[in-house]
Amino acid sequence: MNAVSLPAAADNSQARLDQLAATAQALLDRCRAQGATQAEVSCSEERGLSVNVRLGAVETVESTRDRGIAVTVYFGQRKGSASTADLREDSLDATVAQACAIATFTEEDPAAGLADADLMATDIRDFDTWHPWALDADRAIDLALACETAGREFDKRIENSDGASVGSGESLSVYANTHGFVGRERDTQHSIGCALIAGRGDGMQRDGWYTTALAEEGLEAAASVGRRAAERTVARLQPRSLPTGEMPVLFSAEMARSLIGHLLGAVSGGALYRKASFLIDHAGKQIFPDWMRIEEQPFLHGGFRSSSYDAEGVATHESPLVVDGVLQRYVLGSYSARKLGLQTTGNAGGVHNLQVSANARGLDELIAAQPRALLVTDLMGQGVNTITGDYSRGAGGFLIENGTISYPVDGITIAGNLKAMFAAIEAVGSDVDTRSHVRTGSILVGRMTVAGE
Repeated sequence: MNAVSLPAAADNSQARLDQLAATAQALLDRCRAQGATQAEVSCSEERGLSVNVRLGAVETVESTRDRGIAVTVYFGQRKGSASTADLREDSLDATVAQACAIATFTEEDPAAGLADADLMATDIRDFDTWHPWALDADRAIDLALACETAGREFDKRIENSDGASVGSGESLSVYANTHGFVGRERDTQHSIGCALIAGRGDGMQRDGWYTTALAEEGLEAAASVGRRAAERTVARLQPRSLPTGEMPVLFSAEMARSLIGHLLGAVSGGALYRKASFLIDHAGKQIFPDWMRIEEQPFLHGGFRSSSYDAEGVATHESPLVVDGVLQRYVLGSYSARKLGLQTTGNAGGVHNLQVSANARGLDELIAAQPRALLVTDLMGQGVNTITGDYSRGAGGFLIENGTISYPVDGITIAGNLKAMFAAIEAVGSDVDTRSHVRTGSILVGRMTVAGE
């Protein structure tokens, strides 16, 4: 096999960013020449390598190289957008012409336009997010095989595998607009993962583990990932159901992240101005217990979503989302803010490194404190109504009795209403899952309906 690799002999990322910035500026000049009153351009370039193995054999080796250019023009408050991956001059001209033509057919939108010029970021920082990995296909295959082998050899009950994977990618992006703002970012992300199957027939159980980091040095060892996947898989063997009733539910850290995700969806500008949120008009109101705090940290060194500016060039700020259980603000870009009669919060494109403060120790201590509760380590389905907050999802995990894990549980449904669930949170653990830009420990909800037998 010929080795496929990410170029690493010389780091030319700054030169490539220069080229993207020059392309963005040239496109803005074309937009002005076509009569656009405002314009914005996003240019990106991505490279990656991914390998998948299964049962000791290589399944896929994929090397990717993608490029994208998006142009948005405004003629007054009429908007048009077009995109291309072709950098030839005639293609760039055609992209601008297409965006301008589309704008002529759109209706005026009072909320359309660039974010206000005086909100543009002026202090562009480096957050140490660029760590290319000199990874070729042969090395990636070796790591994936070592990961899967360690998992399969961990326990004789591991009789099958969904495979192991190794991936590495780097991304360059430039955003520029006619306010004179030009933002340049570069970041890398690498991962190793494994999914294993234990048992036979109807008794088969599947689980896995993964590690992800901005730098190779931040990854768990491949064999460690495989063993962790095996531990999680065999722990699920011989599950039982539960009688239907109410009980405390402890979400493991990786599952707790989804609860914060539902909060973000409900306080995002798009959901609010469309009246599709159960938290409309809740800014300034208490929705969590009075000890709860959630803070956005866009300047976190080495954070997955650290940035000096959002997708519109607006300066980001360290800002609390929840203080003493009270929702402090919504999550807005300029368009949704105008629709709501508010100002952007610098969140066009999403939040940056959300931190949920802990009020308890780790998962083991939380388990030890429960006379009887359900530990949820797996969630299935999409049974969440963002308009009403009604929540119903398939779940798997473990029954906690007298402060210890009693047995694995499967084939159940947990249900409640998100507003009531948020208010019923009793603890957030210190066992923070750092594999995401939403950083939270395990979360204990004091009471939910568990539907089983």
